[in-house]
Amino acid sequence: MTREIIENPRIGEKYTKIMHDSGLMILIWQTPGSVAKHALFGTRYGSVNTTFKTKDDADFVTVPNGIAHYLEHKLFENEDCDVFSLYAKTGASGNAYTSFDRTCYLFSCTNNFADSLKILLDFVQKPYFTEETVRKEQGIIGQEIRMYQDDPNWRVFFNMLGGIYHENPVKIDIAGTVESIAQIDAPLLYRCYNTFYSLPNMCLAIAGDVDIDEILSICDEYLKKGEDKELISIVPEEPDRVAEKFVSQEFEVAVPLFALGYKSAPLTDSERLRAEVLSDIVLALISDESSPLYKSLYDAGLINSEFSSETFVGNGYFVPNFCGESRNPEKTAELINDEIRRCIRDGLDKSRFDMVKKAYYGSMIRQLSSPESLAGLLINTGIVNCGIAFSQIDIAADITLEECQQFLTERFNPDNCTLSVVVPPSQKQ
Repeated sequence: MTREIIENPRIGEKYTKIMHDSGLMILIWQTPGSVAKHALFGTRYGSVNTTFKTKDDADFVTVPNGIAHYLEHKLFENEDCDVFSLYAKTGASGNAYTSFDRTCYLFSCTNNFADSLKILLDFVQKPYFTEETVRKEQGIIGQEIRMYQDDPNWRVFFNMLGGIYHENPVKIDIAGTVESIAQIDAPLLYRCYNTFYSLPNMCLAIAGDVDIDEILSICDEYLKKGEDKELISIVPEEPDRVAEKFVSQEFEVAVPLFALGYKSAPLTDSERLRAEVLSDIVLALISDESSPLYKSLYDAGLINSEFSSETFVGNGYFVPNFCGESRNPEKTAELINDEIRRCIRDGLDKSRFDMVKKAYYGSMIRQLSSPESLAGLLINTGIVNCGIAFSQIDIAADITLEECQQFLTERFNPDNCTLSVVVPPSQKQ
């Protein structure tokens, strides 16, 4: 077992990185005096990891969409009881989530941290599936899928992804489809669990006023030595161009919704964090509430306070995007693209860059006051394997206007974007 202190002199913070003998990476950020404690136990397994192989496989295997999310549900049931009833005894608040590139199990507490950590490490390493319980879960997850199908905000976003990508499974709902989960059985769940839940493919992240030696003692007791399976997970190759430039769906909404996304080449882990910071800053330069574009769109009645932007990034996908409500989504998208062309042609504004960069850096620093945010920062570092948890802060401090200008030119192509809209039935194009 190795232990390393990771420090950042710029902000005067540090955390501990431990490579446990089991193969698990453990990241601990101590916050003396804080009341809350947070722990996340995550694996590099999300909805896009449907095609993979290990050293024991002759070739790549492709499994049905939705298995990562299905596993998340099933791990909370063991042979004896429901995990939430165990957390109830310690007073911890337990939860889990599956995203496109990870599955994480977590808890928050103020007391009984050690007992809650034992619960977390124990149940995540104890899968229990039977054909009866798997069939029962299909109905529960099927209801969840149908619920999201009825959510216009969810649909406008996934319709955008479906317009951007030809083959990438990121365009499929994280939970899969009713048809895909019908193909899931207990042997398939065990195969995916044994492939992706090996400790060398996982990370434990903890933040709060905790004792490192106590944590390691619990880990020594509960962690089962994992095997490096030489796991390779791939996503299908994508054409450079979007699949569809315009996607429309009818919904019972009072005001049309839109999502405008720009197809951009995927990134390696080492490139990803810097590109994400650049994208966030460029998006803010173009469209935050202090921008000329926001003011002109708002004054024209084309957007309201729901207008926002984000960088959607992960393993095999990278999509800067704008979204919101608009009574004329196509006009709004046209004006956004006009502003992007103008910024590419005339250059980004230096004074606004200085202001936006300072605000972005400040938001990164504010995260450090919350143990919950720190734990999230650590798990992101461990899962993405992007270096150290301070990287985003250092990148934000050092970003230049010239880098942002180059990024805008290379990554925001108004001729290679998808506009997704959700409109009332009478307005469908």
